Amino acid sequence: MTLSTAQPVRKKESSIAIIILAAGASTRMGKAKQLLEYNGRSLIQHAVEVATASVCHPVIVVLGAYCDRIKPEIAASVKTIENPLWHQGMGTSIRMGIETLSRSYSQTEAAILMLCDQPFVSPHLIEQLIDVYRTTSAPIVASEYTQVIGVPALFDRSFFTQLTALSGDMGARKIIQKYIRQVARVSFPQGIIDIDTPHDYSSAIAKVSNTN
Repeated sequence: MTLSTAQPVRKKESSIAIIILAAGASTRMGKAKQLLEYNGRSLIQHAVEVATASVCHPVIVVLGAYCDRIKPEIAASVKTIENPLWHQGMGTSIRMGIETLSRSYSQTEAAILMLCDQPFVSPHLIEQLIDVYRTTSAPIVASEYTQVIGVPALFDRSFFTQLTALSGDMGARKIIQKYIRQVARVSFPQGIIDIDTPHDYSSAIAKVSNTN
């Protein structure tokens, strides 16, 4: 069942974190997609602004490839960590992000995983995920788009151990599918738009131009 809310949570949620995964080498793009310009800023700046504008705290960005070039784009108030194993796949970045939460933010109740290449993620969507988590007590709340159930997705702390067990290219979707009966969903049609190739980038820019 897909759930949505008209009035998202407004109170600051210091017990719910956001982890932005931005460690990849962007091989299909041919250059660091995290630094591509989007709506007057870089994609990573856009993702960080969305996360910090939400009710969540802390915001953690996991970097890897191009770390030295990307880090200056991120506000000093946001915690950045470097994943030396980024080349092994996204699972290692998820693991590092969750391990950092468990070690440095022991009161964290849940974590939202998001990417920097889904440009239409908004603070409202993030707050919808939290509101559904609060009202349904579902341990996983995921975004649903075009028959995909994926990120951005919220995971209750009870799943942190399984998230830290991910390795290689295994992402959070594997856990979502494994526990699909426990997953609540928030409709996010624009989630299908991510930026992996030059064509994806051109299409996303065109959509922004058409809405302005």
